[in-house]
Amino acid sequence: METSEYDVAILGAGPAGAACALALHGHGLRVVLVDKATFPRDKVCGDAIPGLALKALRQLNPAWHAELLAGLTPRADTRDSRVVAPNGRELRIRWQLPTFNSPRLHFDDHLLGLVRRHTTTKIREDYAVRDIQTTPTGVQLLPAHKEQEPLTARLLIACDGANSVAARRLTQRTIDKAYHCAAVRAYYSGIAEVDGTTTEFFFLHEYMAGYCWIFPVGNGVYNVGFGMLSEAVARQRVDLKKMLPQLLATHPELAQRFAGAQQLSEVEGFGLPLGGRPRPLAGERFLLCGDAASLIDPLQGHGIDTAMQSGILAARQAVRSCQQNDFSPAFLADYEHQVARQITSKLARSYRLMRLVAPRPWLMNVGFAVARQPLLKRWLLRVAG
Repeated sequence: METSEYDVAILGAGPAGAACALALHGHGLRVVLVDKATFPRDKVCGDAIPGLALKALRQLNPAWHAELLAGLTPRADTRDSRVVAPNGRELRIRWQLPTFNSPRLHFDDHLLGLVRRHTTTKIREDYAVRDIQTTPTGVQLLPAHKEQEPLTARLLIACDGANSVAARRLTQRTIDKAYHCAAVRAYYSGIAEVDGTTTEFFFLHEYMAGYCWIFPVGNGVYNVGFGMLSEAVARQRVDLKKMLPQLLATHPELAQRFAGAQQLSEVEGFGLPLGGRPRPLAGERFLLCGDAASLIDPLQGHGIDTAMQSGILAARQAVRSCQQNDFSPAFLADYEHQVARQITSKLARSYRLMRLVAPRPWLMNVGFAVARQPLLKRWLLRVAG
């Protein structure tokens, strides 16, 4: 008979949850990984996979890293970025770590495939959680579908994204528009003056608390989107879904490049809970990871790397807790300390820099001019991460 009791329950099978499951491999724990969707499933995102995400996977197991890269298509390998300032001045950047872009429909499914093939993790898809209850002896996931049984675990690791059930139920998290970004995305082909290997960022004088992007994702397809700080969206009353096609039709450079482009998908929106301030990441029998822990980089908008890093840190904490049978907030607080040291301290610096630059387009223009000097350019890249 199939068990419904586990040592560790991982809620959410995206990059944070999959990385956590991979990191728990080999420790003899009963692990269940649940997700409300059935994979492959789309995830509205910019589709950029940062180099630090690949580094985290390689450090777990070089063979898994090689297997992912060998099987993942479509994807666009990228090392260069073109960043355009509000005044039109551009800056070309070559990043130190190899990176690529791939639609989350494919990337997340391939990452979960590693869990299927290389671990004993029980994977439960199409398992939506409506409520979470903690007791002195365990944590229980209550399913939205009545025909499904509840799942019980000694520890919950919540990796269930920006709209996390766990974050709402267990920490009473609400949206703070000063630490939240709203964004939209659509897929295009036939864009002029692209090379398929360079990511592009456009900062606009009118909407400085964000940027427009063009990211190649392979096979001549591009992820095109725009994101802004939610605080600015509300203040300026911006309808991002209407704004994106208007921007592509009117921007001095983008209008000519998109004149013959084909839009392949609807414009879809998503939210990004930004890092930059202290938040509860642990409590009685639970840990939060990835977007559920608000670990999006405030300056660049990426979060797959921090999601995977936090998932791996949570797995290490889970092993210690299960070995010592200690799931108290005091013991689990070490996970918060590790995340603060390795992740959130950097996000706090990024947030301060974003708030400094966002209301001052002239400052970004000056920064681009200064960055043409090689030594200063390297320093600015270190500051920006």
